[in-house]
Amino acid sequence: MIRKAFVMQVNPDAHKEYAHRHNPIWPELEAVLKDHGAHRYAIYLDRERSLLFATVEIDSEERWNAVATTDVCQRWWKHMRDVMPSNPDNSPVSTGLEEVFYLD
Repeated sequence: MIRKAFVMQVNPDAHKEYAHRHNPIWPELEAVLKDHGAHRYAIYLDRERSLLFATVEIDSEERWNAVATTDVCQRWWKHMRDVMPSNPDNSPVSTGLEEVFYLD
């Protein structure tokens, strides 16, 4: 199992809408994530800085990266682009984090 963590941002006026759109996520998006080996995926909001901190466990980088090529992921990104900074392909602007400590 590979542990990943990354940060994104949400627009300061969109905290509530961001949470609303994720509770629940689309069933077809949940299925794609699980089918591609994602487990224990969580996103946390730092309201003060409008930062999102995400953690996920994946089976492989290849399968995780393949999620981005799915139609449902492309539609999700388009659905979310008005509430968070996005790249030209509509993917959220994100920065991967380096793990420096883990306690099992």
